[in-house]
Amino acid sequence: MISAHVFIATSLDGYIARADGDIGWLLQRDDPTEDHGYRDFIADKDAIVMGRGSFEKVLDFDPWPYDRPVLVLSRQLAPTPVPAALQDKVRFCDATPQQVLAELEAQGVRRVYVDGGQVVQSFIRAGLVEDMVLTTVPVLIGAGRPLFGALPRDLDLQLLASRSFPSGLVQSTYRFAR
Repeated sequence: MISAHVFIATSLDGYIARADGDIGWLLQRDDPTEDHGYRDFIADKDAIVMGRGSFEKVLDFDPWPYDRPVLVLSRQLAPTPVPAALQDKVRFCDATPQQVLAELEAQGVRRVYVDGGQVVQSFIRAGLVEDMVLTTVPVLIGAGRPLFGALPRDLDLQLLASRSFPSGLVQSTYRFAR
């Protein structure tokens, strides 16, 4: 059975980026001496599903940061070709979260990392996220792109673990109640 998992950071007031997509406030807190657990998190994931905004951010990274297949959910990008350098690494798609997971499961994928605000929101609304590692950065940015959007009902989560780092980041792992 396939499962979806989130690993993401927000400002203390719940934003993943400024309104223009800027994440400089997050990068200023990046301490290379702190292990925030990303390597352990990604180790057992077979694929990554992300939105266009996240894709456009990592597109500038050199080298390409992922060693597993990436599916970019985007109505805008779906009809366009993938950049030549990423032909065997990235695929664009315009599908629902349910369709994406069904397709990936048919390909043998078991665990998926879901990234990007709107994509995470759509997977949460569809009830497809099993757990979430949420790192809170101690900064208030006042406005921007929220991690969580409108929901049709309250969603209960179970806190599995929480830890703080010398840099002030607080990381909590939650499981979605079913």
